Amino acid sequence: MAEVGQCATAGSERLTGARPRAAVMLTLEVVTVPVVDVDRSLAFYRKQVDFTLDVDYRPTADFRVVQLTPPGSACSVQLVATVSPCRVCDLCLVTTDLAAEREKLIARGVAVGTVRHKDRIDGWAGGFCPGLHPERRDYASFADFADPDGNTWTLQERGHRAATQS
Repeated sequence: MAEVGQCATAGSERLTGARPRAAVMLTLEVVTVPVVDVDRSLAFYRKQVDFTLDVDYRPTADFRVVQLTPPGSACSVQLVATVSPCRVCDLCLVTTDLAAEREKLIARGVAVGTVRHKDRIDGWAGGFCPGLHPERRDYASFADFADPDGNTWTLQERGHRAATQS
């Protein structure tokens, strides 16, 4: 093992007898989303955004845990009742077909903004043009919506070309 101030080199564990550490997994599994009315938000996320209800646990009148998961996601959201004006901004939902997902949400009553794409892929400096990226490049097309409490979400397209070639 390298001493403080020294760099470990390839194979240095072999020389010192130290064992390499096992890789540690670190995953994001739950994001809390502040809401004023849990029931209203639960209905929005289930019926309009099509999240799956994982847990709705209320052992007392003052304590409730509501957790939902977007289709195909390994990360869930927990709705947390609060009167605080703080909201979560720009949570990303990635889809293989931004246009289709946007239309589904609009059909369910969600106000989804217009689609935009990066004005340049190479050397992108934050500018956008209207519509889907002409080549449907990964991470290049976006649309936004908000829940009833003002938490904002960004739909982002990734894998469209691979999905359409399958």
